[in-house]
Amino acid sequence: MTAMQTTTCAPAIYQLGLREMKTYLLTVLFIVGNILLPQLCHLIPQGGLILLPIYFFTLIGAYKYGLPVGLLTAIGSPLVNHLLFGMPPAAMLPVILVKGSLLALAAALIAARMGRVSLAGVAMAVVACQAVGMLAEWAITGSGAAALQDVRLGFPGLLLQVFGGWALLRLTVGDRR
Repeated sequence: MTAMQTTTCAPAIYQLGLREMKTYLLTVLFIVGNILLPQLCHLIPQGGLILLPIYFFTLIGAYKYGLPVGLLTAIGSPLVNHLLFGMPPAAMLPVILVKGSLLALAAALIAARMGRVSLAGVAMAVVACQAVGMLAEWAITGSGAAALQDVRLGFPGLLLQVFGGWALLRLTVGDRR
């Protein structure tokens, strides 16, 4: 599958496949972003819990470039972060992997359906991830309080994902053929 542009309006939405080198190059860049942003956020007390930085570039990658980039970023980011810095803790890896994968799936599907970057689309992806992710976290941890933590404590991070993600996606320049 080659990179397909699903809209002619900038910023463009692409659907990259697993056979394209660009998929892996972008994934590495987004994983690096998902390593650097959490490191910055962890300078703030409880910054990781409040700002939810591990998901930011997963959202960008999936929305802009499709499911393969999003899933590879969602899986690679927490694993690399854990191996390098011990964060997230091993006990939280299953939850973060599930939530990141849900975000990648929601963002890629919504972007493909809408064919453009929109604030509503980005918000729908984040809300869909949180709705299903809370149920998954509750099932994994057995704790309703833990499942509600991203909404209760991480609300600033959810807003950062929606508004910051939308702004960054709008800044990206699409291929104008």
